[in-house]
Amino acid sequence: MIAATLQVVTEAASVPSLMGIRVEFILFALTLVGVATLHRYAMQVALTGMSVILLFKLAFDGSFHLVEHMVGSPEQEGEWRTLLNLLGLLLGFAVLAKHFEESKIPLALPAFLPDGWKGGLVLLAMVFVLSSFLDNIAAAMIGGAMALVVFRGKVHIGFLAAIVAASNGGGAGSVVGDTTTTMMWIEGVRAREVLAAYTAAFPALLLFGVIAARQQDAYNRITADAPAGIHIEWKRVLVVVMILAGTIATNIVLDFPAVGVWIALLLGATFTKTPWGELPNALKGSVFLLSLVMCASMMPVDELPPASWQSSFGLGFVSAVFDNIPLTKLALEQSGYDWGMLAYTVGFGGSMIWFGSSAGVALSNMYPEAKNTGAYLRGGWHVAVAYVVGFFIMLAIHGWEPGTETASNLPVDAPHVTHVAYRSSGP
Repeated sequence: MIAATLQVVTEAASVPSLMGIRVEFILFALTLVGVATLHRYAMQVALTGMSVILLFKLAFDGSFHLVEHMVGSPEQEGEWRTLLNLLGLLLGFAVLAKHFEESKIPLALPAFLPDGWKGGLVLLAMVFVLSSFLDNIAAAMIGGAMALVVFRGKVHIGFLAAIVAASNGGGAGSVVGDTTTTMMWIEGVRAREVLAAYTAAFPALLLFGVIAARQQDAYNRITADAPAGIHIEWKRVLVVVMILAGTIATNIVLDFPAVGVWIALLLGATFTKTPWGELPNALKGSVFLLSLVMCASMMPVDELPPASWQSSFGLGFVSAVFDNIPLTKLALEQSGYDWGMLAYTVGFGGSMIWFGSSAGVALSNMYPEAKNTGAYLRGGWHVAVAYVVGFFIMLAIHGWEPGTETASNLPVDAPHVTHVAYRSSGP
């Protein structure tokens, strides 16, 4: 499907292809199939796929230079920044989630959440709102920590898929809520254009949220009352606040939110016990995701299909398996897209499969059962349905409105928007 949706480079005749499809795409597709079917060995499959693709590129693609690909050149940014930032966020937010859980705040939540399935829906809405101004990984991890406590460790896989969808959907309409929307903002897309994504994201939340909350209620009901005598550990709460504030600040100032996460963690370690034991498990998931991101970065994508609502719709499904950062970069270079629509499709689309976004991979580190792709698709079917329904509601209300001409397509002497921020999100 990737090769059918994306237009690839064809000039390099020396690079082997099969039935007109470059071999890199075939190897990437096989890697994704392996991840989906051998979920117990997902990291090994991803590493193997990355290694095979890399060896193939070095052997057959004369235009590919590994050092330039990683470090960058005057014409393109190297991959090291994305990979290092993503690694820092995944590891840091795993520790954040444990801090949040051990702060005892999740234990107090039943006093504020409605009973029954409505409590689950409110929890998903909280994740959605958090993600509008936080990194979607942090929103998903906080949501996962809350669910772990209020559902006493027994969380339906459909509800896990809904947490991922809420974190990705919440960031879709905010220029500081997701990598893709921040990239659009940097290139001159107006915030109100991106805001239109909520025309689709809100209805999608209501649809998958109600279904997932009812799934969870039938599987294991929410804790009705908070235990007596809860003592909030305010030092841990302070660390959580410091991490979130550091993420936002260094995202804006340094273009590197992971720096803020780790400064806050190290400062927090000076006055409260830090759960460093979360790092080994988080590292496995991080290596897996970075391997897939690296695989996607080596795909010979030349350009996207002509901008239209149909191609935007299709990119949502591609985003479930293909890194949405290069997709967004290509769309900005081509221009002509409805930016609110694209923000929704490439942002929310990754929620349909657990490894389709960094939020999904991070949450699967907390809930390993989410790595069963078949179970995730069966339990979280409502996410894909909500994506389609939300998209066509947006199309009916908002229509297809090509937005601002981006900085990538302006003349050299045209005014260029200041580089404000850049955020890491999953493939």
